[in-house]
Amino acid sequence: MLLAATPLMAKTPTADAAAGAVETGPTETACPSGVGDGTKCLAGRDSAGSLYLIAMPRQWNGDLVVHAHGGPFLGAPTAKRVAEDLERWSIMPRLGYAWAASSYRQGGVAVTAAAEDTDRLRQIFIDKVAKPKHVYLHGQSWGASVAAKGAELFTRGKPYDAVLLTSGVLGGGTRSYDFRLDLRVVYQYLCHNHPLPTEPQYPLNIGLPPDSKLTQHELARRVDDCLGLNKPAAERTPEQARKVKTIVDVVHIQERSILPHLNWATWHFQDIAQKRTGGVSPFGNIGAVYAGSSDDAALNAGVLRYAADPKAVATLSADADLTGRIPVPVLTVHAIHDPTAMVELQDSFGRTMAAAGRGDALVQTFTGDKDHSYLSDPTYAALLEALSAWTTQGRKPTPEGIAAGCEKARATLGSTCRFEPAYQPKPLDTRVPARERP
Repeated sequence: MLLAATPLMAKTPTADAAAGAVETGPTETACPSGVGDGTKCLAGRDSAGSLYLIAMPRQWNGDLVVHAHGGPFLGAPTAKRVAEDLERWSIMPRLGYAWAASSYRQGGVAVTAAAEDTDRLRQIFIDKVAKPKHVYLHGQSWGASVAAKGAELFTRGKPYDAVLLTSGVLGGGTRSYDFRLDLRVVYQYLCHNHPLPTEPQYPLNIGLPPDSKLTQHELARRVDDCLGLNKPAAERTPEQARKVKTIVDVVHIQERSILPHLNWATWHFQDIAQKRTGGVSPFGNIGAVYAGSSDDAALNAGVLRYAADPKAVATLSADADLTGRIPVPVLTVHAIHDPTAMVELQDSFGRTMAAAGRGDALVQTFTGDKDHSYLSDPTYAALLEALSAWTTQGRKPTPEGIAAGCEKARATLGSTCRFEPAYQPKPLDTRVPARERP
């Protein structure tokens, strides 16, 4: 059953176009490379305007993985985006699982809408392709929050047997992005070029004003002027090196992720403020105490400060925060050195599940990887095997058992296994300063 639209699903040009969409397919289409010999791919458009892609392996094991992709990406949905995810996650059809993913009907930070689109595709598969024995809901990165939200919302008839969340942004929409506002204000304190002094000034917590013409190319040029990120560290000026070190030490992000996070804090914040929360921001830094610079007193006195708008917080929370009320087994994996989604978000998610009385239904695993988008084939093979055994045999997995399963899978799949079964993430507020909340 689809839920009614939330306040965050404000109409956009993309959403308006999707509203008049004509459902098509599924029809056979060419598969991306690497999905396995004999795999058949089906494509279509659902009644809300989402594009989708389905992969049916020649030797289907009878189970379906419904995939929620990360991002979120801005702009209209594209078939290319879904095909890229199938190519990246080709291990799933190669292991015998049917695979299905939606582009979502619209771009931008709309979690509930994406969860609806993902669940609609599950029903399309059942109605028009085949009836699976088990359905596993997989979410990657921002898509992990989409999958978790969908698992909370869609429970009638037990549509999902278990959930796999990988590299997940799982701290809730109102808290997972606080550090990106911290990045904006610290960067501006150091660099004074986003915006430039000659440009109209605006609250940094809205990302960009609606009439801004700033491009990602121009922002990258400004960042390079200030920080020299386009140069080897040895070729930066002492001032550039000092500023890079300040950002890394204060905001607690890796040097390689400064520009990507600054992009997200610019255009994704703009999407949230202008299209989702009525032009005001759900992000604030009142009360945040920044530490790690050469002069913390000057830094804290000099950074711009913003209060989160209470109505914006409520709107984003209704759409993107999680309750933890997931009625089926949940398995997660997260790279300890993930440059995009902080590993400490897993501590927040564990607390959310426990507060909902579902802590026993969650198993969290961690790897020593330094990547975000994809870890390794045997990693996901071991996770899927463990999730299947949990679902069909009631054998709750352990991090140690999954690590052993990865080594077993590596014998045939190659690549790497870097599970660290003993690892426990620290609370998010050990990395992101606490702040006042409405």
